[in-house]
Amino acid sequence: MISLELWRAKFESVYGPGEIIQGSDMLDSQAMQYARERFPDSKYCIVRTWVWFDLDVSDDQRKEMLEKHGAQPSFIRADRVVFDSKSRFEQGDWVRTSALHSFEEGFLFRTSNTVYMLLGIGYRAHAMPGLIREAAAYDLTMGA
Repeated sequence: MISLELWRAKFESVYGPGEIIQGSDMLDSQAMQYARERFPDSKYCIVRTWVWFDLDVSDDQRKEMLEKHGAQPSFIRADRVVFDSKSRFEQGDWVRTSALHSFEEGFLFRTSNTVYMLLGIGYRAHAMPGLIREAAAYDLTMGA
């Protein structure tokens, strides 16, 4: 098991300053059962080793995004898909979400069409909009 300080060092080396945050502590099997019961008719994706990016945008840009799309300029980039209900991603793939519509129960990150279940330790950082595209090049699970 990797210590919190090692996780922090790995995250900071790639994404800069931020904070370690905790998603759900469910086991993968528990998360799959929870999702099947809670979201029987919705798309969901269970992920681990994730980063929550809050994009650095102006107040006007943030307001426009909320008004036009009902979303906030926050995204998740996860290094490990545990399970995707619609088989869009294979187990072990990485995924980047679309913008945040709501965050519930401390681990359910909802976008316009999918609920992402954030399991285990994650990281929250601020980023310039261009970093979201660049983040796809990094895999924090390497050497973990």
